[in-house]
Amino acid sequence: MTPSATHLVLIPAYNPGPLLESTVAAALSNWSPVWVQVDGSTDASHMGLTAGRTEGLEVDVDPRNCGKGAAVLKGAQRALKSGFTHVLVMDADGQHPAERIGDFMEASARNPNAVICGRPLFGSDAPLVRRLGRKLSVLMVSLETRGKGAEDPLFGFRVYPLEVLIKVLSGTGRGRRYDFDPEVAVRLAWAGVPALNQDAACRYIKGEEGGVSHFRYVRDNLRMVAMHIRLIWILFLGKSGGHSA
Repeated sequence: MTPSATHLVLIPAYNPGPLLESTVAAALSNWSPVWVQVDGSTDASHMGLTAGRTEGLEVDVDPRNCGKGAAVLKGAQRALKSGFTHVLVMDADGQHPAERIGDFMEASARNPNAVICGRPLFGSDAPLVRRLGRKLSVLMVSLETRGKGAEDPLFGFRVYPLEVLIKVLSGTGRGRRYDFDPEVAVRLAWAGVPALNQDAACRYIKGEEGGVSHFRYVRDNLRMVAMHIRLIWILFLGKSGGHSA
């Protein structure tokens, strides 16, 4: 596969467990280059990646855990400096469909000013509580973006134009952890970036299958609630800098 000079796959990884290697391999079988941004992992999962010996793969290790959004921002800044224009972000735990990478990249090439957003298709393995819990975020983000943003703000399988992604993230100290995906979806919509939504299968992998989740229901749901209150405050009252990028 000829490496792309404009679009790359970025995989932020924090203690993703044994599925990291198979996730990276699946991404590489569908696209090149693939960059892994290790965000302070302590489980040694990235040690098996043969960066420097595997064509198209680059691994950058940050010894500190700063959060998904911070890892994406760091990888995006490195990518822009290296001459890339777009980045597809996917999870490290095998939930996102590597076989759709090419389709999403093609859509991005046809619509370079847009963010290409995954619209998740859930299987029977998806816990009911997780599917129901998403509905509130979907409703809130639809309100905050006036229906112009990502159809599922929690699904992180997306292709971003690098310059505007870096601009909206650098313009706020927010969106650095689990709030990254909905926060950036709202702020890109506020910046006038069109969102094109495409179907993408989403797997929920059980712990006995190697699945790992660092989401904490109380802590992270409270963080999400606080984020939506803040965004609504900005949108309707024009506080904290307004809603421009």
